[in-house]
Amino acid sequence: MTTHAPQAAQAVTLPTTLDEAVAALTAMPAAVPVAGGTDLMAAVNSGQLRPAALVGLGKISEIRGWQYQDGHALLGAGLTHARMGRPDFAALIPALAAAARAAGPPQIRNAGTLGGNVASASHTGDALPVLAALEATLIIAGPGGTRREIPVSHLLAGVDTLRAGELIGYVRVPLLHAPQVFLKATGRTGPGRALASVAVVLDPARRGIRCAVGAIAPMPLRPLEAEQWVAQLIDWDNNRAVVPEALQAFGEYVAAACIPDPAPAEDGTVAQHPPAVLHLRRTVAALARRALGRALS
Repeated sequence: MTTHAPQAAQAVTLPTTLDEAVAALTAMPAAVPVAGGTDLMAAVNSGQLRPAALVGLGKISEIRGWQYQDGHALLGAGLTHARMGRPDFAALIPALAAAARAAGPPQIRNAGTLGGNVASASHTGDALPVLAALEATLIIAGPGGTRREIPVSHLLAGVDTLRAGELIGYVRVPLLHAPQVFLKATGRTGPGRALASVAVVLDPARRGIRCAVGAIAPMPLRPLEAEQWVAQLIDWDNNRAVVPEALQAFGEYVAAACIPDPAPAEDGTVAQHPPAVLHLRRTVAALARRALGRALS
C-alpha cells in the first residue's frame, strides 16, 4: 500500500483459459488478476495500489457463461452484472439478478463481474448477501489443474482464503425453484452503495427460509434463529400463508440479531445506541419484513 502516484504495471498477460491464468499467476507471484477492474482501478487511480504485473481475465470465455449441474447452476466468475440482470438469468436466480441490476450505474454493471464481487469482498457488495442466503460455494482453480470447492461464506469470513496462484473459477448455486427477493437501502436516489441490504430466499423442499443481511458488517450476516422461528409460522401447505404480525416480528428479530442491544455495564446500566445505529436497525427491520412479505406473496 502506498500514497504515492500510481505507476503503470510492468507486464500485462492475457490468458485465454483458466489454467493459463493460474499458470501466469504462479509464474508471477506479484501479479494481480483483473477482470472488470471496478475495484482495482479505483485503488490504482487513488494511489493505493501499484501492481507490478496484471493478469487480465477478460478473454477467458469459459468463465463468462453458466451451465446446469446436478440441480445447481454453475456460474462463471466472469459473468458481468449486466449479463446477470437480463430476464433469462432472472428466471434462473431472481435474487442474484436483482442484486446485479442494483450494483450501480451502467458502466459499473457492464464491467463488474461476479467473481470480482466475491474476491474483493467489499462489505457493500450486492451479490454477497444473496450468495450467503443461497449457501453458494466457490470452485477454486489452482496450479496443475487442481480444483477445490469451498463455501462462499468461508472465504468472506476468512476461514479459508485463496492460496498462491489460485483463482475463483465458478460459483455453484443451488436452484431452489422458489421465490427470492433482494432489497437494499442507499443514501441517495438511484443506484448507489448499500447502507443495508437483505436477501431472502424460500426453500420449500425443506420448508425453510434463508435470510442474509449485507453492508452493515464486514461480511453478510445470517440470522439463523430468526429464519427457523418464522419458518415454523408459515403454512407451507396453504399458499405459504403467514399472519402480518409474523412479518413485522421477523423484521424486528432479524434487526436485533444483526444489530444487538449494547451489553450492560458493570453497574447494570444499559447504554443506548446512537441515533444513526438505531436508524440503521430500523432500516434492516423494514428491509427484512418487506423482503419476506414479497417472497411469500
